[in-house]
Amino acid sequence: MRLTTKYCGLELPHPLVVGASPLSDDIDYVRRLEDQGAAAVVMHSLFQEQIERESLSTFHALEAHSDAFGEALSFFPDPQEFVLGPEEHLEALRRLRQAVSIPVIASLNGTSLGGWLDHGRLLVEAGADALELNVYDLPTDLERSGPAVEQETLDVVAELRRSVTVPIAVKLSPFWSSFANMARRLVEAGADGLVLFNRFYQADIDVEALEYQRKLRLSSSHELLLRLRWIAILYGRVEASLILTGGVHTAVDLVKALMCGADGVQVVSCILQKGPERIGDLLDGLEAWMDEHEYADLGELRGSMSLLRCPDPHALERANYARILQSWNEGD
Repeated sequence: MRLTTKYCGLELPHPLVVGASPLSDDIDYVRRLEDQGAAAVVMHSLFQEQIERESLSTFHALEAHSDAFGEALSFFPDPQEFVLGPEEHLEALRRLRQAVSIPVIASLNGTSLGGWLDHGRLLVEAGADALELNVYDLPTDLERSGPAVEQETLDVVAELRRSVTVPIAVKLSPFWSSFANMARRLVEAGADGLVLFNRFYQADIDVEALEYQRKLRLSSSHELLLRLRWIAILYGRVEASLILTGGVHTAVDLVKALMCGADGVQVVSCILQKGPERIGDLLDGLEAWMDEHEYADLGELRGSMSLLRCPDPHALERANYARILQSWNEGD
């Protein structure tokens, strides 16, 4: 059975990749992931705040006004909350790259050019087989327009593309005014892959303590549907790898992602819950499903339920919205 795939230009034996998380901090754990069959691993992100911490500009600015808006400081990480600074992050990448034979993808998390170009090059020099640009931006400036936000992201991708030769993937949220158009423009700017979708972690409120609470909630299969829809819409319409992240916990979830057109699937939460062995379970489940349904090659499965090939394309478009609303019955 042939499961090979091309992930942003990287030839992988199958589409299952371990997404960005603290799991990559432990080299022995990553070795276990490799032993269980992980095709590649994405390092945890190097944050823009870490880069700015190196020059102290951001934190000096915050500390200078700490008496003026103390509550707001809870939104920003203290300098000591970062486990690794930029130099330590690069060294961790070098050690990981030497310890495993699978591709190691470095992740950059931020919104502006800043030190991205220099650190993008440094990550490549440290051994990264590819870069994943994690676009995590919450525009709160009332004067900052949608087109301006889009252009800033496009500029980062274009500048990185001119600066490095390794593949670049862009990890996105779905919150763009015209996501399909933005996806096309990112590919035109130089993205080799699109990772859909980033999970925004929202802070809750403790109404008694008057504090924001930050709790990590792992994904579930219920989060898969939005990702499936957009992978299916973009399949065959943009010249880039489509990578699904968030919501794959079972072999059936994996099959759905591939049917919609995913070239790669990132998993994290299911590994945190069930350990590295979950990778082998998912691969065994995928092969068993393909064998039962007489698929000999992943290419036969991929994109079979995309917008281009779907027997009912309206299920991906507005008509399905009305049908679902009308389908609810009391007691369901």
